[in-house]
Amino acid sequence: MEIIKVNLNEDFSEAIQKAIAVLKLGGVIVYPTDTLYALGANALEPFAVERIFKIKNRAREKPLPLAIRNIKWAKELAFIYKKEERILNSVWPGAVTVILPKRNIVPGIVTAGQSGVALRIPNHPFTNKLLGMFGYPITSTSANISGEESPRKISEIINMFEGNYYKPDLIVDVGDLPESEPSTILDLTSGKPKILRVGPVKPETLRKLLEV
Repeated sequence: MEIIKVNLNEDFSEAIQKAIAVLKLGGVIVYPTDTLYALGANALEPFAVERIFKIKNRAREKPLPLAIRNIKWAKELAFIYKKEERILNSVWPGAVTVILPKRNIVPGIVTAGQSGVALRIPNHPFTNKLLGMFGYPITSTSANISGEESPRKISEIINMFEGNYYKPDLIVDVGDLPESEPSTILDLTSGKPKILRVGPVKPETLRKLLEV
């Protein structure tokens, strides 16, 4: 388990290249988002996604959310119509995970066999650059062991996985993250938007979504 420290105010191209090298080999990274640190693997490679379940000790019946770069990526992974696209443009990038009807390109292991896929465009400079240079969606589940809290302190994340049999291959350390709730979860798989989890989004924004 390699740990690389990153100063976001300086050039972090080397860290990006290391993370991409790990992902290309089917490995798993811990990376920062605008809410929590996340566990990332190439979401289109089932064997890589399998490692996420092992590292988290996560039940296979629980779907994994994905981090994507832009709306174009979302359209390649899910069925999106004009109404849904208007909503997505109002909440992305940011702390809103949206469940959409998935396309066949998304492996069943990612969605636990369900018909919807959870997507998000994180608002974080490291992750945005990583996705852009890697070119594929990555898993974006919180960096923790299932059933335990999701730490913001990078030292706690390192300690958690050091004691685990299954470990991520690379941890990108940008320091402790600010206090934040997990992302809001918005379900757009039916005719009307449904808020499944309220997160760090202003209440008036949620009301507007529900009125669409």
